[in-house]
Amino acid sequence: MTKRRSQHWYGKLDKDGFIHRSWMKNQGYPDHAFDGRPVIGICNTWSELTPCNSGLRDLAEMVKRGVWEAGGFPVEFPVMSLGETQMKPTAMLFRNLLAMDVEESIRAYGIDGVVLLGGCDKTTPGQLMGAASVDLPSIVVSSGPMLNGKWKGKDIGSGTDVWKFSEAVRAGEMTLQDFMAAESGMSRSKGVCMTMGTASTMASLVEVMGMALPTNAALPAVDARRQALAHLTGKRIVEMVDEDLKPSDILTKEAFENAILANAAVGGSTNAVVHLLALAGRVGVDLSLDDFELGSEIPLLVNCMPSGKYLMEDFCYAGGMPVVLNRLGDKLRSSKTVLGGDISVYADGAECYNDDVIKTVDDPVKPAAGLRVLKGNLAPNGAIVKPSAATDRLLEHEAEAFVFENIEDLKANIDRDDLPVTPDTILVLKGCGPKGYPGMPEVGNMPIPAKLVRQGIKDMIRVSDARMSGTAFGTVILHVSPEAQAGGPLALVKTGDRIRVSASKGELELLVDDAELETRRAAWEPDAEHYMRGYAKLYVDHVLQADQGADLDFLVGKDTRLVTRESH
Repeated sequence: MTKRRSQHWYGKLDKDGFIHRSWMKNQGYPDHAFDGRPVIGICNTWSELTPCNSGLRDLAEMVKRGVWEAGGFPVEFPVMSLGETQMKPTAMLFRNLLAMDVEESIRAYGIDGVVLLGGCDKTTPGQLMGAASVDLPSIVVSSGPMLNGKWKGKDIGSGTDVWKFSEAVRAGEMTLQDFMAAESGMSRSKGVCMTMGTASTMASLVEVMGMALPTNAALPAVDARRQALAHLTGKRIVEMVDEDLKPSDILTKEAFENAILANAAVGGSTNAVVHLLALAGRVGVDLSLDDFELGSEIPLLVNCMPSGKYLMEDFCYAGGMPVVLNRLGDKLRSSKTVLGGDISVYADGAECYNDDVIKTVDDPVKPAAGLRVLKGNLAPNGAIVKPSAATDRLLEHEAEAFVFENIEDLKANIDRDDLPVTPDTILVLKGCGPKGYPGMPEVGNMPIPAKLVRQGIKDMIRVSDARMSGTAFGTVILHVSPEAQAGGPLALVKTGDRIRVSASKGELELLVDDAELETRRAAWEPDAEHYMRGYAKLYVDHVLQADQGADLDFLVGKDTRLVTRESH
């Protein structure tokens, strides 16, 4: 048998081996723990500052049970935790830092395989990016969604209903007292958003890409079956080490295409785009923004907020992702999973227990739900829109723009009674891309101007280089690339310019002649940088644009070499 990677640390009968084993023994490990069995790292993003991940400490213990049962040696280690709801300026700024943390921790320590424990939006892609760059056997256990929110006898969903309640308060349709009362009923247990936000989207896509065991996506965080899943995952990672089954064997072009198809079927987050593009860059898969058109004709099957009416707990009880895969059927590509077989095995025998929660291809929530890629002189490298969460009539629209130069401009002026906008106006927000904010925050779903909210207006076209929360909704055009701060055409838009949007044709056009745009470009200067030191400075200097996944340029690809130099 080939010498295990961990034996370069724990198998030597010399000074170096003595040091590696001896210091580990201060935790009470006996001699036979170092007998050559697989050492399994448990990469944990648990943190009390990341409420979504607050249950991962318990799940880690379940993983350890499975590892010990299978004859492995489990060792848990922490990495940076990204609390989407808690971090400023945005958790996305730190996704690549987490990926670096994961990659270097895996590379530097004597482990043979790794279990990735994540949940909150950016933790899952960040962990996968880091693990893929080292390419040791890896598998994911997600923290799972919270239980359904409850308020006044009805279900409410994190994120989605927050936006609705907030707008209702602004419109005078909901009292501040009711708004505050709903807060306590929203988050009733540990876990991620119980809507199909980015966290549950990524958990779903991890499952369909074959990087997690079946049912990973939807089991509630507090359900004992998720603990059992963690136990089985610990057992399986030991077997994967024996089989040398690595991310590069699983994360093929076909796996990414399945993720795109599934993202459409579940009404998944627009954030999946930047995460899948970044992950593809780590494993060397040729994935582009245009590939996301694969999902454009896929029907919306999962009737969950924000594109539907149910929540993740309901999705679980209806059968979860195995049912979705079953109903997608031969639309799925053949691809390998952490179980070693084909992804079709995940769908075998899956039975739906509520056809209103998981609809059929013949009777979907919407007939064509996948993200649409828009291009044109306003977005030469592309932008995206989520039709399943949009107003149909606004997906084909031409109107004058009203421009906010940055987020501070928007906040200062959006509620002005004299704001010169109508329901047809296209709102434009600049300076919120990867470099401009920095970190590309979830502010693309701009508030509807207060004077229009009072008229009952619920949706308008909004265009920006920002992202939006997976729990959000509306006719929101996002990820305009190149961004304004990088000198993209978005930087040149002025209030009063006409913009044409056609989702059916995939077009986003600024109706200003080239000569005028060249005059504007000659006078344009980027905004001053907001961060001039530390990681944020490194990020701004090296971040790629949204159509390339917003990874750092020097992190693209992988390095599987063994570290041979000793520290002693």
